[in-house]
Amino acid sequence: MDEQRGDSGLPANAYKPLGPGEKYIPYIPADQVIPEVTIRSVVMGLVMTVIFTAAAAYLGLKIGQVFEAAIPIAILSVGFAGLYSTKSTISENVIIQSIGSASGVVVAGMIFTLPAIFILDLPLKFYQTFLAALLGGFLGILFIIPLRRYFVKEQHGLLPFPEGTAIVEVLVTGEKGGEQAKVLVKAAIIGGLYDFLVATFGIWREVASTRVVPALAAVADKAKLVVKINVGAAVLGLGYIIGLKYASIIAAGSFISWLVLIPAIWFFGQHMNVPIGGAELPISQMTAEQIFTNYVRHIGIGGIAAAGIIGILKNSKIIIQAFSVGFKQMFAGTAETVSERTDRDIPMSRVIVGIILTLVVVFLFFGFGVVDTWKFAALALMVVAVISFLFTTVAARAIAIVGVNPVSGMTLMTLILSSVILVKAGLTGNAGMVSALIIGGVVCTALSTAGAFISDLKVGYWLGSTPISQERYKFLGIIVAAACVTGVLLLLNKVYGFTGPTALAAPQANAMAAVIRTLMTETEAPWGLYLAGIFMALTLELIHISPLAFALGMYLPIQLNTPILVGGMISYFVSTRSKNTEINTKRKERGTLIASGFIAGGALMGVVSALIALPGWNKALHLGIAERPIGEVLSVVCLLGLCLYLYFDAKSGARE
Repeated sequence: MDEQRGDSGLPANAYKPLGPGEKYIPYIPADQVIPEVTIRSVVMGLVMTVIFTAAAAYLGLKIGQVFEAAIPIAILSVGFAGLYSTKSTISENVIIQSIGSASGVVVAGMIFTLPAIFILDLPLKFYQTFLAALLGGFLGILFIIPLRRYFVKEQHGLLPFPEGTAIVEVLVTGEKGGEQAKVLVKAAIIGGLYDFLVATFGIWREVASTRVVPALAAVADKAKLVVKINVGAAVLGLGYIIGLKYASIIAAGSFISWLVLIPAIWFFGQHMNVPIGGAELPISQMTAEQIFTNYVRHIGIGGIAAAGIIGILKNSKIIIQAFSVGFKQMFAGTAETVSERTDRDIPMSRVIVGIILTLVVVFLFFGFGVVDTWKFAALALMVVAVISFLFTTVAARAIAIVGVNPVSGMTLMTLILSSVILVKAGLTGNAGMVSALIIGGVVCTALSTAGAFISDLKVGYWLGSTPISQERYKFLGIIVAAACVTGVLLLLNKVYGFTGPTALAAPQANAMAAVIRTLMTETEAPWGLYLAGIFMALTLELIHISPLAFALGMYLPIQLNTPILVGGMISYFVSTRSKNTEINTKRKERGTLIASGFIAGGALMGVVSALIALPGWNKALHLGIAERPIGEVLSVVCLLGLCLYLYFDAKSGARE
């Protein structure tokens, strides 16, 4: 089998579409059984869940920085592997990472929404937070299981899974060691130090823009034409793994937002002296960034929503097939039989029963614990079930394409829809706001869980884990994370609060609070902009361009999309400069290893930088160079150096 493996240790076709009759044989083949679910892996996974749930919730609410725990957990699992008397296996490390990553997804689901209840000075009980997180996490797992084979197996090599790729490279390289480990560790040190110098010491700016040039600064001010780029190593690495195809579509969406729509809105609105569309400022007083936030971003949200519905329709055959198998099993009393260990899921009959039971509990939860009539509980159930189901494919595909889950945009759409429905049904005021925000919390957690879990399952597919093991123990991780985030949330509210002079920042929750207050009083929403995004998505689908990738580009800030394009271009040049296909493949693989190191190092040092920021040490360490004009020039120079390192080191993977 060794001759069929690439330099990284994975099979040579790990990142390539499979040809007719070709089969992917994972790192641990289906017929090989090694320790996977052990007391050690489960306990370590749960310990990671507790630690990273508490850390992510605290950091996210105090300084507004939400970090993804999956990659740091993968690094730690590899680091601890050699400390045991018997070294943990790579399959055990997959279970540790899969359980532990429940921390980040539950935190993202909760801190985006539920602190808004405190901000609005409304009551929130322990069981409400715990059940919202628990039920949302369970729905996310249950809705994604029927789609596992499609996303991780049928779309093999067609979807890049950038974050999953980085995790796999970390786990495999840690297992093999040798030359590949040196390449990854070297890249992780460079990427980690690079991002740490930016975040902690402020030696150069994290984001460079065309405003650094005086003439272009005038253009940005007068015509609202501005281009930005995040110079971080981790984002560049993501772009390399995503590749030029999707990177170009994402960047195209961003360029439409920033170079077409923002200047157009400014051109027509520059003489208006009154706010329109729910904005606080008139367009004549807005910066390009404010025009993006108040108007253009909503077009991207509409496009993301439409892309989700398009995805459901395109995958309807697969979904119907999966659920029909489950119903047949339920009523015929037969169990699903899959010959290969690496393709064995929780039986669909149990998945369907699980979905039904979870939705029944959602109904009872809202009926007994949130609203005062069963009619409103039924409406809440309908919103949770429909939106969670529809947006599951959006979350999964977004993570598979760009490694970023647009959960805040989908949650905003959920809040707007649920508020409109509840207001029309007669539920307004404080009760309406609490209900809408808890609905948003359940849906947000479901989508966050679904997106991250499909990445975990892809990691398992590459490495040869047993899917049913990952699925079963993910539930355990969600239970622990839900309890932990609830405790942290209530503790932080008691110690710091979310309003007043010592309040926690909670930027996402403050934004949600402002939105829900407006909706529950005036029911205003930018429906015209959402509709424009919907028609844009339909048009893109007609011309066979991924509407989700394009809409993500429109929704995400331009500074995150431009480095993705740069990374995609480097990936293209690395893998096409030689006429020898084998040399191109070896170079591309080495570049993937370096890019994974950038992502891993950046993610790990991002946590360290955030921890330093908690007691305020970052202010003492910050040198202030980034705030000067030279800081932006240094940003461009350092990014260029990072790109050259990635390009030439990747090319050294094979010589002509």
